[in-house]
Amino acid sequence: MVDIVVLGDAMTDFTTKVNNSYQPEGPYLLMGAGMNKKEVVGETKVKIPLKTMNRHGLIAGATGSGKTKTLQILAEQLSLNGVPSLLMDIKGDLSGIGAESPGHPKIDERHEKIQIPFSKSASPIEFLSLSDEKGSRLRATVLEFGPILFSKILELNDTQSSIVAIIYKFCDDNNLPLLDLKDFKEVLKYIDGEGRGAIESEYGKISPATVSVILRKIVEVESQGADRFFGETSFDVDDLMLEKDGRGVVSILRLTDIQDRPKLFATFMLSLLAEIYANFDEQGDVEKPRLCLFIDEAHLIFKEASKSLMDQIESIIKLIRSKGVGIYFCTQNPEDIPEAVLSQLGLKIQHALRAFTAKDRKAIKLASQNYPESEFYEIEELITELGIGEALITALDEKGRPTELVHTMLRAPESRMDILSDTEIDNILKTSNLIEKYNKEIDRKSAYELLNEKIEGATASEDGEKETVVKKSKKEEVEEEGFFSKIIGSTVGRQVARTVAREVTRGFLGALGLSSTRRRRRR
Repeated sequence: MVDIVVLGDAMTDFTTKVNNSYQPEGPYLLMGAGMNKKEVVGETKVKIPLKTMNRHGLIAGATGSGKTKTLQILAEQLSLNGVPSLLMDIKGDLSGIGAESPGHPKIDERHEKIQIPFSKSASPIEFLSLSDEKGSRLRATVLEFGPILFSKILELNDTQSSIVAIIYKFCDDNNLPLLDLKDFKEVLKYIDGEGRGAIESEYGKISPATVSVILRKIVEVESQGADRFFGETSFDVDDLMLEKDGRGVVSILRLTDIQDRPKLFATFMLSLLAEIYANFDEQGDVEKPRLCLFIDEAHLIFKEASKSLMDQIESIIKLIRSKGVGIYFCTQNPEDIPEAVLSQLGLKIQHALRAFTAKDRKAIKLASQNYPESEFYEIEELITELGIGEALITALDEKGRPTELVHTMLRAPESRMDILSDTEIDNILKTSNLIEKYNKEIDRKSAYELLNEKIEGATASEDGEKETVVKKSKKEEVEEEGFFSKIIGSTVGRQVARTVAREVTRGFLGALGLSSTRRRRRR
């Protein structure tokens, strides 16, 4: 009898603490019900304040533990509250959010336990792509990247980065648009060839070895598909902020064919984060976020990330919250996330981890230390015992304080827990306004075409002069031969030859839109 009383008191204490910790005054995301001693306590509800969803987050757990479905729950709950989101779908299993759940007896059983009514709904979605996957193509021009960001993508040192800055300046001064990688490569070839003298007289010495290194770096990112990313039409980040019938649009970036191309993904990540930060205005404390980004299989990014990408992500994570944007990493273990980033994540959802080796046990011990201490759970032990659809959750309340750590039985997604068929995807694409906007192939005149045209023009002019000389009559040739043979070896003759060569060079530079230092000084 005494044991029963103590158990009742313990349950009452658990219910009171959880409900007090998760009592937001404004809108919230309802995640599920608390569990204590592995039993569902339906009276406890885990509610994440909507206004804290710009404080970033982590969804961690072993393969098959339910991370992706948790991501799906968050995205559809945000959509219901009018908040758009971007889902980076590396495994290709997030498209089901665009169709309502067919329902299932097990879903009904789960929702009966957690005492939350189950409803079916589909979120409005847009498909985006960096490659040949179906969807609106995401692109950006080399010019929009700017010399600093472009140098980071190529992982250049300070000397090499300074050459990139010179190239940008040269193209700006001479009206040569840098749109895609072939433009940049053409300018590199030009400054290492015909234009070397003119470039160095204006901007200083340029090492051929440095140019070669930059060119090889570009070829490296091209081999991973970055040439498909650079170009027009540039993606407008405002097109991530769409609503339809009062619901936020879920943009799904299909990345199944670039898992083994980290350079391309790094390029996109840097571009997107920088573009959002540059274009979104300051929001301060908001009632709900403007946009949430979910990066599935984030360990793939950090595993291959360069130091420049890491620095950029850390900076953005710290600053972008004030823009009303939340970033969520979905990965296998909190250890996959750099400590500087992990410390900025307000919402943490931990699914099961499995201990098969000594290294696994060590990782679990470290993972458990990322969560607040709890009087109700042995965290290190519980992490290995969580079932599918269960997770440890801690968040921030509306005053920015960490909430009670709760073993939670999660609600089921209201949308389909499976992928859409090709026909369903095609039907969604047919109704998309973004497809027409971004999937037109545009290759307007830029640095590549303009440089080639000017060089060809200069060559044609030279050939024309040679042809005129050839057409001279034999008589003229004979008459001139005697005259030139007399003076060609003289001092005057050599001076004339130097003058002619100098003027030909000036004419060639003029055809390229350049002028020598000497001419500018005369003006």
